[in-house]
Amino acid sequence: MKASLGLRDRLAARNPKKALTRGRELYAAGEFKRAFILFVSAAEADLADAMSLVGECYLHGSGVSANVLEAARWFSRAGKAGHVASQCQLASLHMYGLPGRLLNDPAASLFATLETPEQDFVAAEHWARLAAEAGSAEGQSLLGFILTNGPAELRRLDEAESWYQKAASGNSASGQLGYGLILLGRAETAEATVAAVDFIKQAAEAGIPKAHFYLGLVFEKAIGLHADLVKSTGHYKIAAEAGVRNAQAKYGLALLQGQGVKANKVEGETWLRQAGLAGDAEAAALVGDLYAVGGGLPPNFAEAAMWYRKAVEAGHTTSARVLGMLHVRGAGTARDPDEAAKWLQRAAEAGDAIAQADLASLIATGTTDNKLTRSVPVHEWFKAAADSGDPIGAYNYGVCLARGVGVAQDEAQAAVWLERAAEHIVNAQYWLGMMKLEGRGMAADPAAARYWLARAAEFGFTDALVALADLHVNGAGGERDHLAARDLYERAAANGHVGAMFALGALHGGGHDIPTDRATAFKWFQQAAEHGHPQAALMLGRYLRRGLVGPANPEAATRWLQQAQAAGVEEAQLDLAALASAGSGEFAVAGESQAGQTDHG
Repeated sequence: MKASLGLRDRLAARNPKKALTRGRELYAAGEFKRAFILFVSAAEADLADAMSLVGECYLHGSGVSANVLEAARWFSRAGKAGHVASQCQLASLHMYGLPGRLLNDPAASLFATLETPEQDFVAAEHWARLAAEAGSAEGQSLLGFILTNGPAELRRLDEAESWYQKAASGNSASGQLGYGLILLGRAETAEATVAAVDFIKQAAEAGIPKAHFYLGLVFEKAIGLHADLVKSTGHYKIAAEAGVRNAQAKYGLALLQGQGVKANKVEGETWLRQAGLAGDAEAAALVGDLYAVGGGLPPNFAEAAMWYRKAVEAGHTTSARVLGMLHVRGAGTARDPDEAAKWLQRAAEAGDAIAQADLASLIATGTTDNKLTRSVPVHEWFKAAADSGDPIGAYNYGVCLARGVGVAQDEAQAAVWLERAAEHIVNAQYWLGMMKLEGRGMAADPAAARYWLARAAEFGFTDALVALADLHVNGAGGERDHLAARDLYERAAANGHVGAMFALGALHGGGHDIPTDRATAFKWFQQAAEHGHPQAALMLGRYLRRGLVGPANPEAATRWLQQAQAAGVEEAQLDLAALASAGSGEFAVAGESQAGQTDHG
């Protein structure tokens, strides 16, 4: 390497100070290799400025291969000699754990996320304090940050505020941001809030990207200023383009929603994706939601599952639950009850009550490996919530007892907990009503069953509507009321309940306390049959065979009767035989008065 030096360089190398001066000239001219050689020559003579410059060359890979540990070694020599800038560099390197990203992004903000495992805040605090006490505004700001955001044992907010104030007075932009945030955190008056925001504004004007992020929050949440979504989004954009992860998530969401900017779902997804890849859990979850529900983008459950997994890895509890349900349904991923249980358990153990209920329901199906789920204490979660007076917990614990999930099946105790929940939880009203109707864990009480089913039906609970309609048809627990049953079945049918569609066909078909209307009956039988109801297929075939609504249609009748037969309805064979023989008119139309007596599933 020495051979690459010219005569002037070699002459300068004989004198440390001249070597340093010549090295700076070469560095400014972009001659990094020659400059580095001269810096080393001067540094070996213990010139602190030269040691620091050798450290900078190693840190940024200027004239030599980048080596952050060598950089730290030279900064340490300079720092021990009282070189303040080197002390600041050492504080930063120890604070960020000597991360490789500092090599690629030497302008990384003081307020960037701390996430590397090699952090040494004790060493960082030592070097920052030396620089701060020497009067360095940068060192004061660094020390303020460490005392505010470092490990709990190092945090001293009052001292941090003092150092931030000194740094801000020294026109340190990061000091202004830190001081403004501390003031904002304890502001109790409008005047104090405005004063705090002014410091954050100064930091933003000086070009600190994170300050723009906080100004975005200030304008979005109307903190000391009037809300202004356009300004808020503008600040988020500046910070996002500078690489601030939180701002990328905020800006992406603003673009999705058209908040302070023209809506652009594709660009919004791009920013959210960038934030998600950088580790923002909420952004990753939002990208998952975009692909799961198709909010402006084509639905893609495989892509959604990938993003939900990233969100979970970043600590997003709800995404673990959603990911579990994707595995339950086989949407975008393999249908796998055990994998579903794993993700649901992760969310449940983090306190997600919905995940706890979903996990309990999954275990109750018996499709999971007992070795994996036997020890899952779902009943304990629900019991604890129930004991605290939570009606949802009482309902879920009642279901565990009724089904034997995690505990021995005990329907009598299940009824006790369900009754506690029933005043507030519509599902509990339905469960309790059915248990009273069937005499599970107690003596059968159709009248009480009708009461609780009616409570659930008021909220449009579909199964309760059908069960209550059945009671009105049969007169169990009260008077027969076929008009009321019809109305209840219609509400359930509107919710997509196929059994209710069949029941309406039977009610209108005759033999009940409402006028016979076979055209209406035919319509409901057809709807139920088209949704796969076997008995409805039988009845539709009979109507078509006999021509009870319009001309007989043997071909269509055969098709529906064959569908009923394939579904296991043995009676369909008789009708098919009648179609195949002449003079089939001797067969009567049966089953037209089965509402309330036939399985409505």
